[in-house]
Amino acid sequence: MKQTSIKNILYWVSTILVCAMFLYSAQMYFFNTAMIEGYFKSLNYPAYIVIPLAIIKVLGVIMILWRKSAWLTEWAYAGFFFDVILATVAHYDAGHGLFGMSFYTIFIVLVSYFLGKGVRQKNKLVI
Repeated sequence: MKQTSIKNILYWVSTILVCAMFLYSAQMYFFNTAMIEGYFKSLNYPAYIVIPLAIIKVLGVIMILWRKSAWLTEWAYAGFFFDVILATVAHYDAGHGLFGMSFYTIFIVLVSYFLGKGVRQKNKLVI
C-alpha cells in the first residue's frame, strides 16, 4: 500500500473519531442541558455557554468535513483544540486529576489536523 493512501486512511479515521467525539458532546449538551449546566457550574464555567458551545461544535464538525475553506477549517481545529485543553485544565483544577481521555482527544485532534494539511494541500483547498 502506498504511503499516501496510508496517510489518507489515518487522516479519515482520525477525522471521523474527532467528529464523532464532538458530535456526541454536542448532542449531550442539547439533550441533557440541565445535567451539563451542573457540570459547567461545578467547573466554574457559566451555564449559559452550554447551548452556544454545542452549536459551535456542530458547526466545527461541518467545517472540518466540508473542507471548502482552509480558513474555516483552521478555525474549527483551533476551536476543538482549545476546547479540549480548557476542559482538561478545568477538570484538573477542580481536583478530578488528568484524564487519559483528554490526552487521547488532544492527540486525535492533532493527528487529524496535521495529516489533513497534506490532504488539503493535495486537493488545493482555497482560502
